[in-house]
Amino acid sequence: MTMKFEEKCGDNGSLVGRNQSYPGEKHQPKGKPITNGEAEFYAKQEANGKCSVPRKSLNMYTWQEIQRHNQEADQWLVINRKVYNVSSWADRHPGGRRVLNHYAGEDATDVVRAMHPEPDIVQLYLKPLLIGELAPGEHSQERHKNSQLVKDFQELRRIIESMNMLHANLGFFFLHFAQILILEVLAWLILYHFGSGWPVTIFISFLLTISQAQSSFLQHDVGHLSIFKKSKWNHVMHKFVMCHLKGLSANWWNYRHFQHHVKPNIYPKDPDVDMGPLFLLGDSQPVKYGKKKIKYINYEKQHLYFYMVGLPLLMPVYFNLQSMQVMYLRRYWVDIAWVSSFYIRYFITFGPYYGIFGTVLLIYLVKFLESPWIAYVTQMSHIPMRMSTEENRDWLSTQVLATCNIEQSFFNDWFTGHLNFQIEHHLFPTMPRHNYHKVAPLVRSLCAKHGLQYVNKPMLRAFGDIVRALKKSAALWVDAYYET
Repeated sequence: MTMKFEEKCGDNGSLVGRNQSYPGEKHQPKGKPITNGEAEFYAKQEANGKCSVPRKSLNMYTWQEIQRHNQEADQWLVINRKVYNVSSWADRHPGGRRVLNHYAGEDATDVVRAMHPEPDIVQLYLKPLLIGELAPGEHSQERHKNSQLVKDFQELRRIIESMNMLHANLGFFFLHFAQILILEVLAWLILYHFGSGWPVTIFISFLLTISQAQSSFLQHDVGHLSIFKKSKWNHVMHKFVMCHLKGLSANWWNYRHFQHHVKPNIYPKDPDVDMGPLFLLGDSQPVKYGKKKIKYINYEKQHLYFYMVGLPLLMPVYFNLQSMQVMYLRRYWVDIAWVSSFYIRYFITFGPYYGIFGTVLLIYLVKFLESPWIAYVTQMSHIPMRMSTEENRDWLSTQVLATCNIEQSFFNDWFTGHLNFQIEHHLFPTMPRHNYHKVAPLVRSLCAKHGLQYVNKPMLRAFGDIVRALKKSAALWVDAYYET
């Protein structure tokens, strides 16, 4: 049953509707609000409960009603007990439509807070979409969720914010960026002074591989808006690092990676675990393929061809081709221009020594060498962990069950771009990585309090666990496939 309640309204005394503007908002052609000081002040006043305008009635909803709105064309979200209809706006969501669809009909309070470093800006987007509030008798989250766990995690976030753990040390990231540029320049200087013989080519390939891998980690930082206070500067830096330094689409990475973050190891919502028909992951997917007698390849050997296909081809083939395909099909002209500058830069700096064909070979040799590094770092924290279909768990449980950490050391921090603290990164995606180790004891303590296993393992064991997990999934497929 739908009831009514009194809600704050716009400055003109009328409810701000889906297609109406609100104070200080301007619009770009694609419908994204451009904020100014007046709008940000308004959002802050409303967030602090200081809006003194008259109130007008809106609907109250039960969870049963909200959960029916979880379809592609009908998406409602609950954020801090407020109900938002994002159906008509989803295509304009800066993080992509699918991220919203993954949480349709659910409480999205913690995920929205986790993924956005500027709450006031988020409020500007959300205000026109507000349609109501949870009824007074309804829990703030779905009934099956542990309300005390949710409260404890939200308190942990408040503590972390009060400790300034979400503020970046720009000096740290400047040194990281300088490392990348020094390696790039050094590779060219060596080639300039010593020529393009095989020993020099091999040596500079390794220098460029290190530069590319570290660029991957830096683009990950700016992609999560974790360096600069203003999101727009993170976006600009992301274009430069991802597109110009690496030759990949920033938009493609964002839309793919954010889906992974909001629903890690949830099949099929997380694109990182939807690797069929090449690899079957977890417990349910292999059984599903086996029972349907699906055998595109011999999955019994997937743990072996991971070394031959998964490790060396992730970057030069799968990611590279997917990035190009998405840029072309979705007409990401800005990304296309930036990525073109990557190839132009390589042809200018290395073309005089290797020619056009040789320069292309050098580019893909470096991607080939980088690929195992990135594949191991990105997969070791997820493939061995729990995988499932949608279970609608709370934010803390969703992330901790799907991720694990790698033991800390100076080398491990550098080699993984601090993704050895995968649990902390997934819980607080916008946190600068140099602060992960500071909050890890607090996260571990919270997990212990609520009986969640906080997994922390040596790096070499984590590498091996990838293959062991693939072998286990292969055995499940074999049992289901040959079952009579």
